[in-house]
Amino acid sequence: MHMVHQCRGARLKIDTLGVQAFIAIALHRNFRRAAAELHITQTALSRRLQTLEAYLGVKLIERTTRSVELTRTGADFLPRAQRLLTELETSLSDIRETGKAMRGSVTIACVPSIGARYLPHVIQQYSAAYPENRITIHDHSSFGVAEAVLRREAEFGINVTGSHDAGLASVALARDRFVLICRDDHPLAARKKVSWALLEPHLLIFPGSLSANKPVLELALTAERLRLRTYYEVQHSSTALGLVAAGVGAAVVPGLAVQKEAYPRIRVLPLVNPAVARSLVLIAPRNAQLSPAARALYDMLIQHARAKGRAGGAPAHPAWRRGG
Repeated sequence: MHMVHQCRGARLKIDTLGVQAFIAIALHRNFRRAAAELHITQTALSRRLQTLEAYLGVKLIERTTRSVELTRTGADFLPRAQRLLTELETSLSDIRETGKAMRGSVTIACVPSIGARYLPHVIQQYSAAYPENRITIHDHSSFGVAEAVLRREAEFGINVTGSHDAGLASVALARDRFVLICRDDHPLAARKKVSWALLEPHLLIFPGSLSANKPVLELALTAERLRLRTYYEVQHSSTALGLVAAGVGAAVVPGLAVQKEAYPRIRVLPLVNPAVARSLVLIAPRNAQLSPAARALYDMLIQHARAKGRAGGAPAHPAWRRGG
């Protein structure tokens, strides 16, 4: 094993195999026993020592037909060499154990509705399994999530599917169906579900131009030839919730954006004919190697999505389907 350390603009090669050979010879004062300890031949042992001495430009070992002795330089170097290898072994062991234990800090990015409704359950599971790990969540717009991952400000992100950068790889996570939210005194509030055609007479609050939800809705509804009265546009679903609670109008939002407990008067109605859903995806830099701590959370999110799919939840599939 060799390590290269940059020092004052020059490349200093730390010959750990040579140092290891020197220590074994110095402790045993015998080439045969030193070679046996390292599980190499005496010829290989001698070659490693000679390489180290040639690099250092000094003799460390004096060898005669009867004895093996340390030079003055070798005697001075021995305790430092032992500390060097001990510290290296300790550092490598710590890193290895950290990797095996999935310990460390994790930084991820996600759109706000996912951070509020989708992540908490998985985060609780993760914290129970890895209580020492620290998690940082950057909640951004869809564009901001992709940018954070590309700039390596976050190891991975949870985003709305769309035209992501070619440098990102994505894995389907879940479907999040769009719903109508209205106050309990709205004309549609008593219905169990609402077709899109029934929305035409009503004032609607829709995702704005900067929202990743708008192109998903436009793509799915273009063929329906509906004349929706989208009087208000908002970039964040939390704003739509506040407007609806105040009685401004009804809003089309993703299901994960709705926090009913925060607004007791809000009714949530499935939208049908067609049923439209956005797809949520995990994104990460293409060919990136996630840290052990991040990989554990990434895998847990996938397992959670699969479990919800098996339990009748919403697996990630096309953006819309007829019926509902």
